[in-house]
Amino acid sequence: MTVDLRETVTLALEALAANRIRSALTMLGVVMGVAAVIILVSLGAGARTYITSEITNLGTNLLIVTPGKTQLHGGLHPPGEDTVRKLTYEDAQTLKRRATLLKETVPIVLGSGRMKSGNTSRDTSVVGVTPEYLPARNLRVALGSFFSQEDVEARRPVAVLGHKVRLDLFGVDNPLGRFVTLADARYRVIGVMEPKGMSLGFDIDNTAFVPVRSAQELFATDRLFEILTSVRSADGIEQATAQIREILMRRHGNREDFTIVSQGAMLDVLTNVVNILTAALAGIGGISLFVGGIGIMNIMLVAVRERTREIGIRKAVGARRRDILGQFLAEAVALSLMGGTIGILLGVGTARLLPALFAYVPTEVSAAMVALAFLFSAAVGVFFGVYPARRAANLDPIVALRYE
Repeated sequence: MTVDLRETVTLALEALAANRIRSALTMLGVVMGVAAVIILVSLGAGARTYITSEITNLGTNLLIVTPGKTQLHGGLHPPGEDTVRKLTYEDAQTLKRRATLLKETVPIVLGSGRMKSGNTSRDTSVVGVTPEYLPARNLRVALGSFFSQEDVEARRPVAVLGHKVRLDLFGVDNPLGRFVTLADARYRVIGVMEPKGMSLGFDIDNTAFVPVRSAQELFATDRLFEILTSVRSADGIEQATAQIREILMRRHGNREDFTIVSQGAMLDVLTNVVNILTAALAGIGGISLFVGGIGIMNIMLVAVRERTREIGIRKAVGARRRDILGQFLAEAVALSLMGGTIGILLGVGTARLLPALFAYVPTEVSAAMVALAFLFSAAVGVFFGVYPARRAANLDPIVALRYE
């Protein structure tokens, strides 16, 4: 008696159908494991795409100079006189004059405060910049105008409001020419920014822009948060980095007490972090799948014991060892594949639904990810089904026939 592949599959499905509840509960571990892997990996892939997009949207060919010597892969140097020093407006102006490879140089002061207009007030992020900030960050003014370099040098109290700030303080009314109060200082509104939304956790629409020199007076500081620069050509980023380093070290007494970070370096660091987290999350999902595989093996061992007499009868009428092996292995793989298919549907559906429920939870599902999950679920069935199948195939027919 020989059994072909079609008959083997049919017998396996019939055996599983005879114990529907037990089969469903056995598949549950595989379902949850596959779904968890797809959801967690799709979150990691979505986060990677989101970070790439956000860093690209910051502008093109950007170099960011920050105070203090920070190593992206080695943390922060111990603070001390030689490593921590401020960046100043004069540093930025020197770069603007002497760094010929730079297109824009923007000194930035960052702070926050309560902004008021009449009886209406709200907490607002305040960013002090120069006019070059708009082309460097690909931003535009929707209403009115941005302040000029003359406004910066004269420390004029003028402000350009983000979209949400304008709506909260003035509604649909025209805010141009009206005044807002920030820390007891009055600023005349001269412009409103185009809606931009979130950028790497920073909400442009929830921000008020003022001249950088006015911001330094407002926050009583001569320090800069950072200097944002854009390079004329992508091919010149390394040379521009060296030029910035040389100019600033000359101003800082030959001490490199600042850090120059490129978009590429930022992207590499963040991508590495996301990749590590994705691998860790996929590992957690893989543990669930492993547990599901153990469940399949346990149930198949129970099935072998329950059907010992059946195995003996089949062997007695001519079934070969490989026929018994094939049938029990087919049952294990069928359990795993059915569980994997349901898990894929559940995982893909959940991954598609998450961005609709939570706006800032990006996901990305690929065909390769789905195919890999399906193949992995089949591999779980084969791996955890081999031992019970071999145990069934190796049963002595005489002993099996006597089994009660």
